[in-house]
Amino acid sequence: MTQFVVPVLFTLFVWWFSTGVILYLDGLPQRTFKWTMGAFTALLVLALGGLAASSVVASEAAAYCAFTCGLLVWAWQEVAFLLGYVTGPRRTACPPGATGWRRARYAFQAVQHHELALVLLGLAVLAVTWGGVNQTGLWTYLILWAMRQSAKLNVFLGVRNLNEGFLPDHLKYLQTYFARRPFNALFPFSVTLSTLFAVLMWQAALASAPGSFEATSLALAAGLLSLAVLEHWFLVLPLPFEALWNWGLRSRTPLVPEALDPKPLS
Repeated sequence: MTQFVVPVLFTLFVWWFSTGVILYLDGLPQRTFKWTMGAFTALLVLALGGLAASSVVASEAAAYCAFTCGLLVWAWQEVAFLLGYVTGPRRTACPPGATGWRRARYAFQAVQHHELALVLLGLAVLAVTWGGVNQTGLWTYLILWAMRQSAKLNVFLGVRNLNEGFLPDHLKYLQTYFARRPFNALFPFSVTLSTLFAVLMWQAALASAPGSFEATSLALAAGLLSLAVLEHWFLVLPLPFEALWNWGLRSRTPLVPEALDPKPLS
């Protein structure tokens, strides 16, 4: 088990630190957004190059490189979304009284371009790693994509904690597409299925030779998936988990207009 200490700590730190940095940057004045977007676009290009180079190497160092590059590719779309550059054609609050499929259609329109960007970036990661022996970067991206889709659906259907404080002022309208309720029918399936996959990945990592490329790659991916499962529990447990990133939220004013408060569902 000790061989997994470094991969787990690395995954935990990168997850916590990168989230805080992105929250801090998207809370800065809008005049800084073009510089932030430019810097992350440069990082995206470097990350795709790193994925291509590391995909043909099966070593511990290459696993860490691919994992980090996969996270940087993901970070680009996070920044593009939170800065408001890649969201959707609908940039207004959900109309009062919209329910069912109508509400779902409006919600999709609000993030339509973002969803397309996720697919295109995923295809880019697949292309630069195609046929490589090191697929850590691709698995990293796919885990983030799948778990983010699950989180979005759960927030749309209704959870206790909606993370409204994470939205910058220019995206506050998005919280009108959220629903607040103690529980929804999708949540147990989301958590059970993702937990099962995490357990299987940890078992595969334990069965690999200590210190090998396979063990390291699996530990990084399994650690990331485990954190994503934890984030799902954050959606329903009455815990002040946002305090983990208070330092990243200092760049913004925590002001939420009453008109944009998510409506509780019975």
